[in-house]
Amino acid sequence: MAEMRREANRAIWASEQRSRISQDRLSMALSTGGVGIFEWEIDTDTVAVLGPIAELFGVDRAEAEAAGLPLASFMAGIHPRDRSRVQEAIARAIAESTPYQAEYRVTGSDRERIVLAMGRLASAPERGPRLAGVIIDVTDQRHVEQALQALNERLEQRIAAEVGERLKAEDALRQAQKMEAVGQLTGGLAHDFNNLLAGISGSLELMQTRIGQGRFDGIGRYMAAAQGAAKRAAALTHRLLAFSRRQTLDPKPTNVHDRIIGMEDLIRRTVGPGIAVAVTEAIDLWAALVDPNQLENALLNLCINARDAMPDGGRITIETANRWLDPGQARERDLAPGRYVSLCVTDAGTGMAPDVMAKAFEPFFTTKPIGQGTGLGLSMIYGFAQQSGGQVRIASEIGQGTTVCLYLPRHEGRADAEAAPSAVTQAPRAEQGETVLVVDDEPTVRMLVTEVLDELGYTAIEATDSASGLQVLESDVRIDLLNTDVGLPGGMNGRQMADAARAQRPGLKVLFITGYAETSALGSGQLAAGMAVLTKPFVIETPGARIRAIIAGP
Repeated sequence: MAEMRREANRAIWASEQRSRISQDRLSMALSTGGVGIFEWEIDTDTVAVLGPIAELFGVDRAEAEAAGLPLASFMAGIHPRDRSRVQEAIARAIAESTPYQAEYRVTGSDRERIVLAMGRLASAPERGPRLAGVIIDVTDQRHVEQALQALNERLEQRIAAEVGERLKAEDALRQAQKMEAVGQLTGGLAHDFNNLLAGISGSLELMQTRIGQGRFDGIGRYMAAAQGAAKRAAALTHRLLAFSRRQTLDPKPTNVHDRIIGMEDLIRRTVGPGIAVAVTEAIDLWAALVDPNQLENALLNLCINARDAMPDGGRITIETANRWLDPGQARERDLAPGRYVSLCVTDAGTGMAPDVMAKAFEPFFTTKPIGQGTGLGLSMIYGFAQQSGGQVRIASEIGQGTTVCLYLPRHEGRADAEAAPSAVTQAPRAEQGETVLVVDDEPTVRMLVTEVLDELGYTAIEATDSASGLQVLESDVRIDLLNTDVGLPGGMNGRQMADAARAQRPGLKVLFITGYAETSALGSGQLAAGMAVLTKPFVIETPGARIRAIIAGP
C-alpha cells in the first residue's frame, strides 16, 4: 500500500509540474505576442495545445487541451497551398535535429490568419521525442508590411515618373542648346563662307570678262584672289572636321620648338605690333609624335585667341616642356601615365569665368558676336589633341589671363629632319608607258587630275565608281598606280576596291584622295606599304608630284 501511495504521489506531482510548466510556457508565449503553445508527441502522434490555437486551426479546444489530437487534425486547418511546405519544415527539423520554423496561412477561424510557428525537438526517456514550441499570430504585422510595400511601390512609381519628366525636360534643354549652337554655327559659317564665295565667284567673273574682252592684265591678281579665298574656305572646313576628329592626320616625329620658331614671324604679324610674343624652350626637349601641320594650325589658333583676349595689347608666352605624368597627374589630365611634350600658350588678358571655361571646348561655343567667329578654334584644337593621343587643358582667372596647354605623346627618338619643300610646279615627268587609273565620282576633280597627268606624260584611265574601277583593275591593262577617292559609289569604298585589286595585283601602288571625313574607311590611318593619302582640297600640281614619288618609291 505504501508503494502504491508513493507512485500516486509521484504521478500527482508530475501532473502538477507539467501543468505549472505548461502555464509558464503559455504565459511566456502570450507575453511575446503569441497565441499559444503546442507540443507534439511524435511516437503517439498526439498534439496538445494551450491558448486559442484550436480556434485558429478549427479543432475542438477542450479535446486539444485535454487529451490532444493527431497532427493531421491541425494540418487540415492549414491553407492547402502552404501545407506541403509546413510538412517539409517539420520533417527537416526532426531529421536534422534543427529548430523548426514556418510561416503559413490558417483557415479554421472566421477569417484567414497568418501565423508563425517556432519550435525545437526535445526528448526524454520516459516520454520519447516531441516537438514543442509557440505559435504567433502575425496577420496584422504582415498586412502592415504589405501596405508599406504597396506604399513604397507607389512612391517609387511617382519618383520614377518625376525623374522621367525631369529627364525629358533636360533632354529638351539640351536640344534647345544644340539648336542654339547650330544657330551660332550657321551664323558664323554663313558669314565666312559668303565672304569667301564672293571672293571666288567675283574673281572668276572678272577673269571671264577680261578674257572675253581680250584683256589679260589683272588676270593673275584675280586668280590669286580666287585661290586665296578657296584656301581659306578649305581651312574653315578643316577646322570644323578637326573638331569632329574626322580629319586625316599624318603624325610624324616632330621637334615642337623648331615648328614654333618657324612660325614666329607669322605669329607676330598675325597678332599685331601691340602684342609682345616670347618663346621659351625646355632643355633637351623631346620629340613629339604629331601631325606637324595640324600642330602649327593649333598654335596659330591659340595665339589668335590670346590676341583677342587682350584688346588693349599685352604679352603672349609660348612655352614647351617635357612632362612625365605619374598616375595621379595623368588622371587629373585624363591621360594615360607616361611621357608627353607640353605646348602652353599664356596671355595676360581678360581671363575666363568658370562657366565660360567649362564650355570653351564645346562645339560652336564662342563669346564673340555672330559673324565674328564660328566657335571652332578651341574645339578644333581639342579634337586634334584627342585624335593625336594627347589632351588639352585650360587654366584661367578673370583679369589674370589664360593658359592653354597641349599635351602631346612623346616620340622615343629624335625628330626627323624636315625635307625642303618641293616645287610642285616642277613635278617630274612620267616614264614611257606609265599608266594611272583615276577613280573619282566628282567629274571636276577627275578632269583636273587627268589633265595634270596628261601634261606630265602619263596615260590616264578614268572610272566614275568602284565597280567600273575594279573592272579595269581586274583586266590585263597596265596600271602603275591607282589614284582613287575614298568615298565612292558602286558598292565599295576606295580602300575596299584597292584591297580587292591587290589580291590580283600584289604591290599595286595606291594614292587615296580623301575629304577628311572619310578617315575611318582608311582603317584609322593603317595603310599598307605603297599606299599614301592626299587630302582635299589640294594644289592641282600636287597629285602629279605625289604620284611620281609613290611610283618611284620602294
